[in-house]
Amino acid sequence: MTVFNEKQEELEHFETRMGVPRGRLAVTMDLVTDAMALVGQHGVYCQSQRWPGKPVMDVQLIMKHLTDAKELMQSVMEELKPKS
Repeated sequence: MTVFNEKQEELEHFETRMGVPRGRLAVTMDLVTDAMALVGQHGVYCQSQRWPGKPVMDVQLIMKHLTDAKELMQSVMEELKPKS
C-alpha cells in the first residue's frame, strides 16, 4: 500500500485547504513529527554509557536529521505560501 492510499483522508483534507504542494508538505511534516516522537521515545531507553542522560549517538543523529528535514520543509511551505 502506498502512502497516497494510507494517508488519503489527510492528504485530501490538507490539499483542499492549502493546495496540493503545501498540503502534501503538511502531511509529510506530520509524518516526520511522528517519527521524531518515536525516536525520542527510543532515546529514553537507549542511553549513552559515555554521556549518561543522553541518547546513544545514532539516536541523536537520527533526531538531528529529522529536525533539519522538518526545518527545510517548513521553509518550503513558507515559500509556497500565497503572498498578500
